[in-house]
Amino acid sequence: MAEPVTMMPSLQQQVQSVLDELVDTGAETGLQVAVYHHGALVVDAVAGGQTGRRMTPETPVFSFSAGKVMTSLIAHLLVRTGVVGYETPVVDLWPEFGAHGKETATLRHVLTHSAGVPAMPRDIGPADLADWSRVCSALADAEPRWRPGTETGYLSFTFGFLVGEVARRATGKPMRQLLHEWVTVPLGIDGDLFFGVPRTDLARLARLEDAAPRPVAPPDGDAVLAPWERQPTAAMGNSHEILQADIPSVGTFTARGIAAMNAAVLDGRLIDSHQLKEVTAVAFEGTDQVFGNHARLALGYPLGRIGTRPEEASTTFGWVGGGGSYVYADTATGTSFAMTKTRLTPHFNTAQRLADLTTAEINPPAPGHNSRASW
Repeated sequence: MAEPVTMMPSLQQQVQSVLDELVDTGAETGLQVAVYHHGALVVDAVAGGQTGRRMTPETPVFSFSAGKVMTSLIAHLLVRTGVVGYETPVVDLWPEFGAHGKETATLRHVLTHSAGVPAMPRDIGPADLADWSRVCSALADAEPRWRPGTETGYLSFTFGFLVGEVARRATGKPMRQLLHEWVTVPLGIDGDLFFGVPRTDLARLARLEDAAPRPVAPPDGDAVLAPWERQPTAAMGNSHEILQADIPSVGTFTARGIAAMNAAVLDGRLIDSHQLKEVTAVAFEGTDQVFGNHARLALGYPLGRIGTRPEEASTTFGWVGGGGSYVYADTATGTSFAMTKTRLTPHFNTAQRLADLTTAEINPPAPGHNSRASW
């Protein structure tokens, strides 16, 4: 990949200064930030790391749900090829999924988290995630919590298996292979994005750490998601079994690689402008039935940048990852932003600070504009 161009040296310097400060003060241990603007890499900054594993721009980081941007893109590429459409019923490709009233669920419902199966069946735990057929069989037999398309609720780990099984049945290929063939090889970023890290690449990965010991939460009988689906831990993100498994609800990537991918989404190399407009329009809006927050969803992504008010129209789309990682793209400014980190925090303060800095430099607010965050 090319070095950052001199188009925005001030932004590169400002971002690097923030990363150095966060690592020096101990607020963070390892960080990567990459920003593309109209296809040019304008920020490529790193700081920190662990003993023996210094962070570099080439260091992949397991970044939990921020990897869903890769999953959603594969769904859009499936539609681009014509093998499925957004309105295609899941049962057209996966007949077993129609059990217990789920036969009306479409790919659109999956992408807007409105398919009705936000949680893994209770007999599925982290150790089962590497068993693709077991997980998909359990999901096919699951009872929906609502009629597909009527409510939305965050598909924490189920998202990747739902998209992935549709993709596998449509193409005969697993998600890790589609990501390789359709995205990383054409863009020249092979080795930067993974669903399932090859054993030979494990030594390249950053090691995650929890920001603080996690309190033992009392059982919550009303919780939709199991504790392991709600709260990511460093132990999960460092597990070789998890890292090597094809689990497209999460992902391992470099900030530079994932930002390059979204830059190619914005500039038409992966999907055309007509499909991009369809993908980024509001597709579902309502109260998230898992977390209770207001949700405005495009096809495969929440809309809005961290810190923007829910009622504000937004041209940004992307995903946060448990522990504080963040990936987004902005169709209005042609910006693709990505941040990975090794310390898992229960907040997104670092992500918001760096996203705000990037936005202010690329698209300064009008005089008198109040950019106070509310998320």
